[in-house]
Amino acid sequence: MQMTNMPEFHKHIKRVVISEEEIKTAVTKAGEILSMEYKDKPLLLVSILKGAYVFLADLSRAVTIPHEIGFMAAKSYFEGTESTGTVEITMDLKQDISKYHVVIVEDIIDTGRTLKEVMKYLESKGPLSLRVVTLLDKPERRLVKLQSDYSLFTIPDYFVIGYGLDYGEYYRNLPCIAEFGED
Repeated sequence: MQMTNMPEFHKHIKRVVISEEEIKTAVTKAGEILSMEYKDKPLLLVSILKGAYVFLADLSRAVTIPHEIGFMAAKSYFEGTESTGTVEITMDLKQDISKYHVVIVEDIIDTGRTLKEVMKYLESKGPLSLRVVTLLDKPERRLVKLQSDYSLFTIPDYFVIGYGLDYGEYYRNLPCIAEFGED
């Protein structure tokens, strides 16, 4: 039996916020934009693990020009549920990014602390350019001055799951974005 068929798995899904079809349409459009903007340029799509891996996979398939992908991991939560504001790079890129136009592919921007630090870190490595595309943007939660170059969806301040986003490492496999609800 698959986990998604289990009633206890679905009991925390309050409502679908963004459907699978809406996501597919937006990702296709983003892929077209990136393909035009970076035509004949060395492009590196960088995913911040774990949440953005689903978005990166779909976006990479939607980009119709040659490109590479890379993965990073960063954390700012350590032992609590609130960000400490201190960011640690726990897995770095393997590529020398000075030879690429780098697009960070992010799942969600809320406070912006982690992404701002990751951007500062990557800028120090001298990429040809550095941009950000995010699936979700929660501007109400922003604590630092930061704006993505391309946002697929802007959402209000509620906790969401699905399409790579989790609650306690579960729900990443939902094909849509849903609002998480307590019992």
